[in-house]
Amino acid sequence: MIPTFLVPLMGGDHGDKVRVVQTLLFVQGINTLIQTLFGTRLPTVIGGSYAFMVPIMSIIHDPALTRIEDDHLRFLSSMRAVQGALIVSSSIQIILGYSQLWAICSRFFSPLGMVPVISLLGFGLFDRGFPVVGRCVEIGVPMLILFVTFSQYLKNFHFRQLPVLERFALLISVTVIWAYAHLLTASGAYKHRPDLTQGNCRTDRAYLISAAPWIKIPYPLQWGAPTFDAGHCFGMMAAVIVSLIESTGGYKAASRLASATPPPAHVLSRGIGWQGIGILLSGMFGTLSGCTVSAENVGLLGSTRVGSRRVIQIAAGFMILGKFGALFASIPFPIFAALYCVLFGLVASVGLSFLQFTNMNSMRNLFIVGVALFLGLSIPEYFREYTSKAYHGPSHTKAGWVRMSFSHFAW
Repeated sequence: MIPTFLVPLMGGDHGDKVRVVQTLLFVQGINTLIQTLFGTRLPTVIGGSYAFMVPIMSIIHDPALTRIEDDHLRFLSSMRAVQGALIVSSSIQIILGYSQLWAICSRFFSPLGMVPVISLLGFGLFDRGFPVVGRCVEIGVPMLILFVTFSQYLKNFHFRQLPVLERFALLISVTVIWAYAHLLTASGAYKHRPDLTQGNCRTDRAYLISAAPWIKIPYPLQWGAPTFDAGHCFGMMAAVIVSLIESTGGYKAASRLASATPPPAHVLSRGIGWQGIGILLSGMFGTLSGCTVSAENVGLLGSTRVGSRRVIQIAAGFMILGKFGALFASIPFPIFAALYCVLFGLVASVGLSFLQFTNMNSMRNLFIVGVALFLGLSIPEYFREYTSKAYHGPSHTKAGWVRMSFSHFAW
């Protein structure tokens, strides 16, 4: 979803989008293998992060880049600027992780403090849920109903003593609705609909499968030499800090859903260090996004009750294969959004479950949880509304890098 949104803004075509999607899946597949083998060793998938979209969009709209008339040259220049910002900002997580400074900080993470951190990891992505389902209700709503029915109401159905619908509810639901969406596309149901509707509902508008080779090995600096700008780097550093906090909550939630021992402080810090290496690789290869723990896959642990690292490592192998990555990435967005409604909700509920380890008869604890959750949802909404009306953040200073980093951190 991230490359599909950002590449056209940079002036890229469908071929560029295919290369970015494959590069993103390839690098995040490697990062997933690294994290499961050497990092926290939890069954977590490392994926692209929406936290990086705000600074990346600011880089894309930099006047020095928008003045470039040739679309392909503007795409390459924007990509190189994003690469440089990612490479520099990755040093934050590398230093905090391998110096064990984050281990010192994580010792102060009480169950009460983890409630808003993990809950907002799910609640904070509410705009990726039903608002996207509503773009194509004829496939989004059936997907939501079918997934809930299979995973909750028919989960006791067994085939050869295997809970098929509980373990494979997502795969079966996606396959059925994807086939249904393809049937609507082939029958001409969207032939005379607006372009926006066709882009969200049709299964042949992604232009990914036909253009994707079976095996495509991305390589470092494939887009050219990165460029470095102080304003871009400071803005990206704010996103790296957000990713750091997101991943901490994701690791805690994954360990709880997988019934694993909560990661000790030094293991958590080691995982953050390797994640910093992952962001560095993202910058070197040009994935157009940093990396963080995939919140939807953390929720999937609770839905399928499959917490094996081997499963995650095999899934990482599919991410590395080009044609399979393009196949999965061509699924219409409303199908993903229907899954997000359930999976992000599960992540949020895991955060709320930490309340059982706190004394909720204490007014101080009630104050901390209530204010943290409310402000965690309210402050980003203020910046979103302000930016949508004024086309810039609320900070006014001639130092561009200060304005960018402040706005990104607030988002």
